Amino acid sequence: MRTRLFVAGVLSLAMWGAGFSAHAADQPLPRQEWSFEGIFGTYDRASLQRGFQVYKEVCSACHPVKHLSFRDLTQIGYSEAQVKAIAATYQVTNAEPNDQGQMFQRPGRPSDPIPGPFPNDQAARAANNGALPPDQSLLVKAREGGPDYVYAILTGYKEAPAGFKLLQGMNYNEYFPGHQIRMPQPLSDGAVTFADGTPNTVPQMAHDVVTFLTWAAEPNLEQRHRTGFKVMLFLIVAVGVFYATKRKIWATAH
Repeated sequence: MRTRLFVAGVLSLAMWGAGFSAHAADQPLPRQEWSFEGIFGTYDRASLQRGFQVYKEVCSACHPVKHLSFRDLTQIGYSEAQVKAIAATYQVTNAEPNDQGQMFQRPGRPSDPIPGPFPNDQAARAANNGALPPDQSLLVKAREGGPDYVYAILTGYKEAPAGFKLLQGMNYNEYFPGHQIRMPQPLSDGAVTFADGTPNTVPQMAHDVVTFLTWAAEPNLEQRHRTGFKVMLFLIVAVGVFYATKRKIWATAH
């Protein structure tokens, strides 16, 4: 009995996969193609914007992106005017009180951090039966398997197979370690409507939101790739110059 209670407690505290390794899963992760992979990889701006829409309309109900400000959205292709309009749709608590010494709400500004769904971690736990929804701005980097792992979890919800004992309040996911996850299936076909006409299927929405979350975790990835390519090019040229110099020097020595 104590063992069962212990297992249930661990699973409850491990909401959304916190603390588990992707390699602990029974099912191998499906390999996805990502535009940002490889030395020449770049972020697909259209996918980033669709991914932000999925985050805003679905994921933000539970998960914050604590390390992002509205002005960061210019990096994914939004203009300053668009960022200002997006920020204004949020209500944020002003950093300073008013003349009466009271904190007050106002429309967001580009300089504001993107507000989370809860004022603090205690409120988040109270709303989620004691479990804390993880910050998504670093989620991809925090999970072994990275974007493939997060994509697999988002698309891995299935009916529990016959004979599988699913604990109360848990959901079956074929890629989650132990196959029991507290988070209900977040995505469903048609959950959002993309302005560019992209099909709003679960795999497409998962792919786009994972692209956005990868950018949130690694906003300097493209710059790193460019710098790495320049360094490799420099080294190749330098090796050629050194080799030619060596041959010239040793030719006279012989």
